[in-house]
Amino acid sequence: MIHFLRERYRWVLIFWIFLISAVAYMDRVNLSIAVRAIANEFKLDNTRLGWVFSAFQLGYAFFQAPAGRLADRVGPRLVLMLGVIWWGIFTVLITVLPPGMASLLPLLITVRFCLGIGEAVVYPASNSVVARWIPSSERGIANGLIFAGVGFGAGVTSPLVNYIVTHQGWRAAFWVSAAIGLAAGVIWYLLSRDTPARHPWVLPEERSYIERGLPPTQPKGEKLPWRYILSLPDLWAVSFSYFAYGYAAQIFFTWFFSYLSDVRGLDLKQSSYYTSLPFIAMSVGSIVGGIISDRLTKSYGTRVGRCGIAVVGIGLSALFIALGTQVASPQLASVILAGGAGSLYLSQSSFWSVSADIGGKSAGSVSGFMNMGGQLGGALTASLTPVIAKQFGWSTSFLVAAVLCAAGAIAWLFVGRSSSVLGSSTPLVAAK
Repeated sequence: MIHFLRERYRWVLIFWIFLISAVAYMDRVNLSIAVRAIANEFKLDNTRLGWVFSAFQLGYAFFQAPAGRLADRVGPRLVLMLGVIWWGIFTVLITVLPPGMASLLPLLITVRFCLGIGEAVVYPASNSVVARWIPSSERGIANGLIFAGVGFGAGVTSPLVNYIVTHQGWRAAFWVSAAIGLAAGVIWYLLSRDTPARHPWVLPEERSYIERGLPPTQPKGEKLPWRYILSLPDLWAVSFSYFAYGYAAQIFFTWFFSYLSDVRGLDLKQSSYYTSLPFIAMSVGSIVGGIISDRLTKSYGTRVGRCGIAVVGIGLSALFIALGTQVASPQLASVILAGGAGSLYLSQSSFWSVSADIGGKSAGSVSGFMNMGGQLGGALTASLTPVIAKQFGWSTSFLVAAVLCAAGAIAWLFVGRSSSVLGSSTPLVAAK
């Protein structure tokens, strides 16, 4: 078993990033699960809760590109560990804020904004690992596994946080989340290195396999300048699509629990159960989408393998989300909306595989800029969704997300037409 892992050590690192991804979403979603207890104690209505949710998204969004650049320059090993420590600190800071203080709301917003800054390193740094450790032909499943951690972490969070909140209070739930994250970050630092060449546990055969499998057009030498990165049409198309993606995905992370309990009338136990369904679907969708993407890439080239699955996945999500709003049964609506979340995550690996292929040694910077678009979409969701719901109803809030998904799917049709990496008719398959 040990020899088997040493021959494929890159997958040990990907698995641990999967766990870090899960913990990251646990630390950000615990607020939405414990939201009723926190709102009651701190006297917050939905509008003010939206500001608190958006504060995280804004900190997370605006520091994506700097975090990616930092990972490119310093290396993802150290950046990921420091990020985990940072967000652990700000996860527990909210627990020491006393209710009733005059400046409570600004402090809540500040703490959540700083939490977003810390978590901003996770996926740009992870994509830097993928660009350095994973052959192009395996990046679909690698990113699928990493982002399966999103659904896994969010899905585990709902029953876990509910249990701890019920028996020990919401503050204990936040402390547990932070402790798990700290342990994951320290183990990551011990297991990882920035490149295969620097890792004493990587066999020469695997190192050679990885190097042969990197994209032939991958930039060499110095990191790409921002002027060049921002001149790439593919980056802007993918970033717009990720904005739409982020808008739709964030509804499930911020308002779905409240929607099921307050609007659809499910009790706490049922809401907790059905809230987990989208996150299970996200995990399945991430892995399945990555597998399909890699297989299509090997057979038909990167534009079909990466762009095709993104168009289909995001397009299906638009249909499921729109349909879910029209179903009378809350249980059936939950299942259909979960299908929308799973379909959305079929495309997840495409975003990150494409940004890694385009960026090469600057994958952290390129993916950080792209992810900034996604998180700005998520920040808009957090604040805009309750406003739309109040004025036009909750169905309209979800329909807005469906329309944006349709636009995001169309944007992928313009990706890779002129790119030497994505537009090639020759599949980028690692040499055997």
